[in-house]
Amino acid sequence: KRFGKNIIFCGGIDTHQILPFGTPAQVRQEVRRVIEALGSGGGYMLASVHTIMNDVPPENVLAMVDAVEEYGRYPR
Repeated sequence: KRFGKNIIFCGGIDTHQILPFGTPAQVRQEVRRVIEALGSGGGYMLASVHTIMNDVPPENVLAMVDAVEEYGRYPR
């Protein structure tokens, strides 16, 4: 909230625990949490914090994309 109108945050989705080991529901919950924390004022571009490795279940990547479609719209 403090910086959203002045700078853009990029990243925020954990590639070490949530994406490889979480459930699709946990991934969706994390996407929503991060969007709510960093998206105020339009200053957030959701992405993984690092490369999404090949051991990440495809259903978790799809859950991330679906959650962005559902929760990642502006204005917030």
